[in-house]
Amino acid sequence: MQTAARLAKPAARAVRSPRARRLRLGLAFVSPWVIGYCVFYLYPFLATLYYSVTSFTGIGNPVFTGLANYSGLLHDSTFRAAVFNTFYYTIIEVPFSTVAALGLALLLNMNVRGQAVYRTLFYIPSIVPVVASSLIFVWIFQPSFGIVNDLLSDVHINGPGWFFSISWSKPTFILLGLWGLGQPMVIYLAALQGVPRQMYEVALLEGAGPWQRLRKVTIPMISPVILFNVILALVLSVQYFTQAQVIESPPGSPGNSTMFYITYYYQQAFQFLHLGYASAMAALLLAGVLLITVVLLRTSSRWVYYENEQR
Repeated sequence: MQTAARLAKPAARAVRSPRARRLRLGLAFVSPWVIGYCVFYLYPFLATLYYSVTSFTGIGNPVFTGLANYSGLLHDSTFRAAVFNTFYYTIIEVPFSTVAALGLALLLNMNVRGQAVYRTLFYIPSIVPVVASSLIFVWIFQPSFGIVNDLLSDVHINGPGWFFSISWSKPTFILLGLWGLGQPMVIYLAALQGVPRQMYEVALLEGAGPWQRLRKVTIPMISPVILFNVILALVLSVQYFTQAQVIESPPGSPGNSTMFYITYYYQQAFQFLHLGYASAMAALLLAGVLLITVVLLRTSSRWVYYENEQR
């Protein structure tokens, strides 16, 4: 028995050694990604959670303060304004951009002359740098000499202050957000071309009109793509920053009507060096986006159709 056991051990090592070598080789190949993930994602995430319960300015040692930063946020009127402005922008921008991008993709999916030219023209705005497009919109909507107010004055209408008005600033930023619909439009266009033609032919034979075909065939077939674009638009909307930072000076003006969440976060972190306070804001933002995303994914089974899903 002992001899058989001694003979079995080398055989087991011989079997395991190629597997172990493959494992070591695989780990060696993925180690750059693992190291990069730990350094650039995992460590910043854990550090943010730690600094969120401290008072830290970037110099010296953090001082543990418990939940003082979170309590301070609840009593911060500017923080509440930033949350409201971001919510206002997101709740209007995401549905509008989704409907507009899908509608544009439906139009560009039609077989018309010059189709490629139209697709290119509508996609070009999405590749214009954000800073450049923001400055162009400032010039277009400038209250004194902007093109829009000049056109309104021709029909005897006094144009509003647009970016520089408390009541019109956020709607104008929403119009600016609709400028770059090229990217979701292209994704929708690719999804529309993947819908089987046979389904439309069957719908026509059943007497379905254009609206019925859109509602019963097109939208269900591209619903996974709609879900993807909605989540992506949601994440981008709550992180709205560059346009507001470029256009408004000082940030948040006029009257904190354009103080978005990330604008206030940037101000606290890099202007006032309240890194602990900003870390608490980052942690709350992560929790909020994660909660909304989970809710969307959990409820998506009610309206998202997966062709290969077994029901």
